[in-house]
Amino acid sequence: MTGRGDQARRTVRLGVISDTHGLLRPEALRALRGADVIVHAGDIGAPGILDELRAIAPVVAVRGNNDRDPWAEALPETATLVPGGVPIVVVHDLATLSPAAARGARVVIAGHSHQPRKLVRDGVLFFNPGSAGPRRFRLPIALGRIDITHGRLRARIVDLAATAARGRVMIAR
Repeated sequence: MTGRGDQARRTVRLGVISDTHGLLRPEALRALRGADVIVHAGDIGAPGILDELRAIAPVVAVRGNNDRDPWAEALPETATLVPGGVPIVVVHDLATLSPAAARGARVVIAGHSHQPRKLVRDGVLFFNPGSAGPRRFRLPIALGRIDITHGRLRARIVDLAATAARGRVMIAR
């Protein structure tokens, strides 16, 4: 990451992805281009997914409940980062996050449900990018973007099915 002064002067762009389950779609890679950091909220499915993401930007990843192979043992169950001075906690399943681990966070990123969601509760943004991997039931195929500028957050869900259909990134507000 850049120094503190650099972060105060510019927007830090996070790409947020989860539940790839071994499938990294070309439209997901396109949607993540330009990210300063990529956060993977678990159920990665294969170590090659992280390698492909690292070709775009540095990656912060947590282990999901389906990440059981030996390569995943090195991944933490929770991670913290402070891009642009904003404290963020990452976990795969929100139900497993202890209040102590979330204390002080302005953003909590979680996957697991495959349902994209952004909700502000008690001043904390709870953000689930949805599933970018194989389609599950009728749930959307999605990922997220969070831009941080001078401590202000702009969170969006990116509908990857619309991206594939139109050949470009479509952002749901």
